[in-house]
Amino acid sequence: MITNKLTGMGVALITPFKEDESIDFEALARLVEHQIKNGTDYLVVCGTTAETPTLTEEEKDEVTHFIINCVAGRCPIVLGVGGNNTKAIVNKLQTEDFAGVDAILSVTPYYNKPSQEGLYQHYAAISKASPLPIVLYNVPGRTGINMTAETTIRLAKDFSNICAIKEASGNFTQIDDIIKNKPTDFLVISGDDGITFPLITLGACGVISVIGNAFPREFSRMVRLALQGDYDNARQIHHYFTELFQLLFVEGNPAGVKSMLAVMGFIKNKLRLPLVPNTIKTYEKIRIVLDELNVSIK
Repeated sequence: MITNKLTGMGVALITPFKEDESIDFEALARLVEHQIKNGTDYLVVCGTTAETPTLTEEEKDEVTHFIINCVAGRCPIVLGVGGNNTKAIVNKLQTEDFAGVDAILSVTPYYNKPSQEGLYQHYAAISKASPLPIVLYNVPGRTGINMTAETTIRLAKDFSNICAIKEASGNFTQIDDIIKNKPTDFLVISGDDGITFPLITLGACGVISVIGNAFPREFSRMVRLALQGDYDNARQIHHYFTELFQLLFVEGNPAGVKSMLAVMGFIKNKLRLPLVPNTIKTYEKIRIVLDELNVSIK
């Protein structure tokens, strides 16, 4: 079942770039192996953390197929297929080959600011067109629109292939409302690393993580312990990351995690405009915290 595949820690993979801003496929292959060998339950490809707004359609396809080949069936893959043009998403779902992909992650339409009924009809159209299970993605801080608990639950009840939501509203009341009233087999996935532990205690099934790019072994262990009800040990790991959680997003995502990965020797610290690397001040704070945590450098 797809719900079993989406329990635990998924990682929203970054896209590493070379100095000339071309895609660094060698670094990407190292990152994929790092994930698989260190407990990541599934990978999210071409999500926001991958800087997809700055990738061409050809680059997105190339990255997707490269990761599918690297994974070679060793863990599930969730592919970002979203946007603010419903017809274009439907066409993509009906015409493209999704071999090697286990589910799609579809963000709420950004900039348009649809009503709740507009959101419902948007996802209804996607549901009818999709050959794969669908994970809703609510992230109002980026899209400018919040999908309410009522709309999420309505979609979960009306469409069997809408199997989960990545909830990044940060609104505990809203997320708890979804958990309380959702269908039994519908999953609620944390979209924020820093609140994953408390959300699991409320009934979330795990996280789609950013910090997991750099710390798959440690963060996936926290998630597993929390899901098993070992809250004391899970809380210790959660607190271990407290300062890094703050540094991760202080200058935007994925600038923070790319700084971490650069300090650890995995990638070049390159982003594509309009995103830029962390300031030297933040980069040095990250380096100092990693040194204090005794993080080994590659």
